[in-house]
Amino acid sequence: MGTSDIGLIGLAVMGENLVVNMENHGFTVSVFNRTTQKVTDFTEGRGKGKKIIPAYSLEELVSQLKSPRKVMLMVKAGAPVDSYIEALIPLLEPGDIIIDGGNSHFPDTIRRTAYVESKDLLYIGCGVSGGEEGALHGPSMMPGGSPKAWESVKPIFQAIAAKVDGVPCCEWIGENGAGHFVKMVHNGIEYGDMQLICEAYQIMRDYLNMTAEEMQEVFGRWQTEELDSYLIEITRDILKVKDTDGAPILDKILDTAGQKGTGKWTGIAALDEGVPLTLIAEAVFSRCLSAAKEERVHASRILTGPAVVFEDDREAFLEDLKAALYASKIVSYAQGYSLMKAAAQAYGWNLNYGEIAMIWRGGCIIRSVFLENIKEAYDRNPALENLMLDDYFRQVMTNSQQGWRYICASALLNGIPAPAMTSALSYYDGYRCDRLPANLLQAQRDYFGAHTYERTDRPRGEFFHTNWTGEGGSTISGTYNA
Repeated sequence: MGTSDIGLIGLAVMGENLVVNMENHGFTVSVFNRTTQKVTDFTEGRGKGKKIIPAYSLEELVSQLKSPRKVMLMVKAGAPVDSYIEALIPLLEPGDIIIDGGNSHFPDTIRRTAYVESKDLLYIGCGVSGGEEGALHGPSMMPGGSPKAWESVKPIFQAIAAKVDGVPCCEWIGENGAGHFVKMVHNGIEYGDMQLICEAYQIMRDYLNMTAEEMQEVFGRWQTEELDSYLIEITRDILKVKDTDGAPILDKILDTAGQKGTGKWTGIAALDEGVPLTLIAEAVFSRCLSAAKEERVHASRILTGPAVVFEDDREAFLEDLKAALYASKIVSYAQGYSLMKAAAQAYGWNLNYGEIAMIWRGGCIIRSVFLENIKEAYDRNPALENLMLDDYFRQVMTNSQQGWRYICASALLNGIPAPAMTSALSYYDGYRCDRLPANLLQAQRDYFGAHTYERTDRPRGEFFHTNWTGEGGSTISGTYNA
C-alpha cells in the first residue's frame, strides 16, 4: 500500500503548479514525467522539502499510491493521453481511477471513458481553467466521466479549486465527456468575450481617437460596474504598461492572434447540434482573419472605405458602447448555454446550468460578477429555453438596445469591423422574429431539389411539394429536415 494521495504525470507548468497546489492543501503527491530529468529537477528544486515523491517509471508511480489509485494526466491532448492510458491499464486494479486534466476533445473523452470502464477501471475527463496562475492558486474545475469516481477525487479537487464565498468552483458535471464539453463551451465563450472587448477597444482607438491612458481609464471604470470581470480587468492592466521608450507596449504588438482549437471545436459542435453559435464562430473567424496580416496590409492599399469622423458626445457614446458590450456578452452566454442544452439532450447528460455558472465564478478566464445573474436565472427556471428570456436579462436587452444599435450602426457606417457585436445583434433580432424569410429559402429548396415544405395552415409534421415549373412531377427527395 502506497502513501501518496494522487499521482500526476506531466510536469510542464500546469502540471507542476497543480502538484504544488495539491501539496499546499495537505495532499501527498507522486510525480512522473516522460523526460525523467524533469522529475529530479522539480523534486530537488521547487518541490524540495515538500510531500512530493519522485517516480522514475509508471510502475514506481503506481506502487506509491493509496487505493483506490488516482493517476492524473497533464499531458498534451490526443495520442499522448491514449498511450498513457494503455500503459497504465495493466498496472492498475479494478476501481482505480485515471484522470485526464488536459484540454481533450470531448468525443475522445466519451470514447476513453467507455474503454477504461470496460477494463473495470474508472475514468474522469476534467476541464481545468485558469491557466498557470489558476493551477497554482485555485482553478475552475469541470470533472465528468465515471460517476463512481467522483467521491474518491472530490476531496482533492474541491480543496485545490478556486473558492467564491467559500464555495469551491468545482462540482461534478456529468457522465463521460460532459466535463470536457462544458470546458470547451467555456473556452468558446472566452473567445467571444475577448473578441467583443477587442472590438470595443478598436472603436475607442480608431473612431474616438482615444489614447491608451484614456482607454485604460474607461476599462477601469467598467471594471467597477456591471462589466466587472477578469478579462476587463486584465485589459485595463495591459493598457497601462509602457515599453522602454515610454510608449504603450500594446501599440507594438503585431495584430495576429493565435488559437489552440477549442473555439473551433465549439463552433463545430454547434454545427453538429444545429445551434446558431454565431458570435463565437465570428470570434474564431476574426482570429483567422487576423492571421492573414500580410494579405490585409496589401488589401489596405487597394480597397477603400468611408472617412472616419466622430462628431458626437464622447461620454454618451462610451455609455452606449458599454451597453453594446454588455448586451453582446449576454448573447455569447445565451448561445453557449443553448449549445450545452442541445448536447445534454443528444448525449443524455443531466447538466445543472446554474451550478455551471457557479463553477465559472472563480479561477477561470471568463469569471465575472455577471455569472451570479446566470445562476439566479436558472434558479428561477431550471428549464429556461434561452438566457435572454429570463426577466433580468430581457430587461437588460431592452435597456441596452438603443445604444447597442447605435454602436453597431456607427461601426458599419465608419468602416470599423465589429463582427461579434453585429452578429450578436443580428442573432437577437432573428431570435425575437416570429416570421423569418426561411419560407422563401424552403421554397427555393423545393423548387430545385423537391425537398418539400410544411405549411402555416396545416399541422407541423405534414410535408408538401409544389410542381413549380409544371415539369417536375410529384416525385420528392424526402430529405427535408428542420
